Amino acid sequence: MNPELLVATWSCHQSKPAPRTTTPCTILHCNEAWRHVMGPTRSPWGRLPDDDQQRAVGALDEAASGALVTGLLVSAQAPSRDEPLPILLNVIPVRHAPSEGTHIDAITVTGEVLAEPSSWVPSQTKRHRMETLGRMTMGVAHDLNNLLSGLMGHLELVREANVLHHLPDDVQQSLKTVHRAASDGASLIQKLQRYIRDDTEMHIEPLDIEALIDDCLMLTQPYWRNEPRRKGIRIEVERDYVHPPLIKGVASELREVFVNLILNAVHAMPEGGTLRFTTYTTQADATRDTNADNDVVGVKVADSGVGMEPDVQARIFEPLFTTKGEDGTGLGLSATYSIVQEHNGTIRVDSAPGEGTTFTLLFPSADRTASDASADADRPDTPQCHILVVDDEAMVRRTIDKLLTHQGHTVHPVASAQEALDELEGNTFDLVFTDFGMPEMNGAQLAEVVHDRHPELAVVLLSGYTDTSPALPHVDHVVSKPFTANDLKAAIATVLPDMPSPNDS
Repeated sequence: MNPELLVATWSCHQSKPAPRTTTPCTILHCNEAWRHVMGPTRSPWGRLPDDDQQRAVGALDEAASGALVTGLLVSAQAPSRDEPLPILLNVIPVRHAPSEGTHIDAITVTGEVLAEPSSWVPSQTKRHRMETLGRMTMGVAHDLNNLLSGLMGHLELVREANVLHHLPDDVQQSLKTVHRAASDGASLIQKLQRYIRDDTEMHIEPLDIEALIDDCLMLTQPYWRNEPRRKGIRIEVERDYVHPPLIKGVASELREVFVNLILNAVHAMPEGGTLRFTTYTTQADATRDTNADNDVVGVKVADSGVGMEPDVQARIFEPLFTTKGEDGTGLGLSATYSIVQEHNGTIRVDSAPGEGTTFTLLFPSADRTASDASADADRPDTPQCHILVVDDEAMVRRTIDKLLTHQGHTVHPVASAQEALDELEGNTFDLVFTDFGMPEMNGAQLAEVVHDRHPELAVVLLSGYTDTSPALPHVDHVVSKPFTANDLKAAIATVLPDMPSPNDS
């Protein structure tokens, strides 16, 4: 199979809008690679199954109305293969310059075969599959970051609107839990991105272990409280806290640890029971790589469930080992063990059939002076300024607009780099916020043009990717998606430190 890019072009001249069920376009040309994989010019979708043909025609309809359609996955039954070929399509509208209107002249469709040529050796095949998986994963991660940016941004707006105190306590707590879950989802995506790019740096901060456990209990409440009660089962949660010192860690990863332990405890109590969390402080273990002058923070997670046989207990942290049959992956407790180890901690399990299970976790405490200084640090004041926001995702664009407007700024949102450059020609701005991944001209390219034409103008890059190196020579600051109102506030204070703050006006 030839790995050449598949390319086809459709003409879109029409006198009136066509029905959404049929394409208004006529194919003009397709290259040899397209004909070989997808079908001849007279039947350009001929080798796709009916449902994929309908999706492809629908994508042409969307492009005919001016929308860019990317990442459309279809299957083509090539005559030289028994198995269908997965094809990744991008459907790109081609229009006149903005000054001449928005009429769509043509549509270009490109396709990439996500399968290896038959002539490749096994090492090439494996490398190609991993590269393709990596590209697709990074694309999905970017899209999820955009969705989470909208979700978290609107939750921030609800909080900033000072209406939470009008809501019932349980609704307030649920909104906080949704925000926490979205934040952890974003952290998980960033962890995946860092892994793909071989960047395993963790962002460590002082943490209150008891507050973190409470977050996890609230997050998992539907599993240990609501769902069991619907089945007539009752699981009680008990807390025995002593308010130990802070520990250092990555909050999202440690929440993953305790969520895993809670869900395993619920699974071990099919008839109900008690889940108990106990915190305590003990002396450092000299055999561990920790500061012997610091205390060690301990946590016991105990359930009154069915317990484990000795042979199961011995293998509980092994990857892929599970007692849940097809309902389990065998990755939860393995990941838990790895995360605890990465935090210079230890975890052990004590269990017996019919006597429940207790997990004991130990973590070195954080340096108190550094922790107190971090907790007492004041956030910088945010200057008031005129901001140009550039993002092709309407939901993200609206969210940034509302968050910045709420902070007292004047915001002008646009949907493309070209629109941004047009606005810069006739208006004065203090700052540009631009998305990284945009069609036609991405954020790195826009930042370079802005840097050349308006060198005095600060540019902040918003990115759902981890690799922002192409933009770094031309941007003043980078904010990762999803972001919070405080992230935007801190970015403005960083790049515009001399602007007057709201407190001075």
